[in-house]
Amino acid sequence: MSAKLKNTELPWWMSVVLVPLTQLVLALFVSSLVVLMVGEDPIKALKVLITGAVGTNEGLSYTLYYTTNLIFTGLAVAIAFHAGLFNIGGEGQAYLGGLGVALVCLSFDSVLPLPILFILVILSSALFGALWAFLPGFLQAQRGAHVVVTTIMFNYIAAALMNYLIVYKIGSGQASNETRYFAEDAVMPKFYQLFDGFENSLFNPTIFLALFSAFAVWYLLWRTRLGYAIRVVGFNQKAATYAGIPVKRIVVITMMISGALAGLMAVNEVYSAQNRLILSFTGGIGFIGIAVALMGRNHPLGIIFAAFLFGALLQGGTELQFEMQNLSRELILVIQGLVIFFTAALDQLLRGPLERWYSYRVMLQNNKLMAEA
Repeated sequence: MSAKLKNTELPWWMSVVLVPLTQLVLALFVSSLVVLMVGEDPIKALKVLITGAVGTNEGLSYTLYYTTNLIFTGLAVAIAFHAGLFNIGGEGQAYLGGLGVALVCLSFDSVLPLPILFILVILSSALFGALWAFLPGFLQAQRGAHVVVTTIMFNYIAAALMNYLIVYKIGSGQASNETRYFAEDAVMPKFYQLFDGFENSLFNPTIFLALFSAFAVWYLLWRTRLGYAIRVVGFNQKAATYAGIPVKRIVVITMMISGALAGLMAVNEVYSAQNRLILSFTGGIGFIGIAVALMGRNHPLGIIFAAFLFGALLQGGTELQFEMQNLSRELILVIQGLVIFFTAALDQLLRGPLERWYSYRVMLQNNKLMAEA
């Protein structure tokens, strides 16, 4: 009977809450063993991690700052997933978004008022990110070149291009690794500059843009014809073609939307936080966005919570490195990697057995109802 049992889709609370929470607990358990192997107390390490991430105003502010970046890159990966595309070029697309921010600010920061400049920064970062994702999408649609390969290549091309531009063209000096600072009255102020009680951190109002982007992606995917077409293409391209949906066009459009979302990450990092374009400012956030999307089940609401978790890991890991000297930066990366491993690579390790268990429970309940009837 069990061999003929067909898996039943898990209810939302199990899929969105129970499975990710169990994956996180397993990741923390394995991480505690790693900490124990280097001679440190795992309980103390966990306390430092949590306190450093959310236990103080400063820690929470930095956690939310990282969360803002990760919402953008997580959404970028998720919307591509819904079209059946694996966009792992968020790093390069965010990088080019930073170039768009820098070009606008360096050209107009002493001319335009902040509200107009902010709108131009948003449009420019999204446009540059979208254009950088256009060619991989076009090659996938027209030539069958897989976006996994092309987006990886474009990440390296973006890094080389930005290195050349910052060092030799728009840098603040000879062989500089950053541009000049944008005009002080032309950049988004931090929260501690706006309100009393906020710690001196990089956390700024761009988080509202990130939350709005999450709502916009939800509305696009589940409340518009384009979103329906994206989901149909991701589910079955042959069925989409039979239904009259222009699959190639949808692939290109989806990749451009994905690139635009990744590019918006630069609004937080380049414009609002650092107030200048810095070489390698992305710091791997584009890649972590993949894990954020997977843990959030490619749903905007889930991505917000997953982004907060990974933001807490980034901030808490920094504090852990300061408080416990035996835990090197590399070991912190191992702990973060374990979380990514359990939430992404081993997703089916928990989801499959849970689906079989839930299917068995549903079958027993149905048989009981039929017997009573």
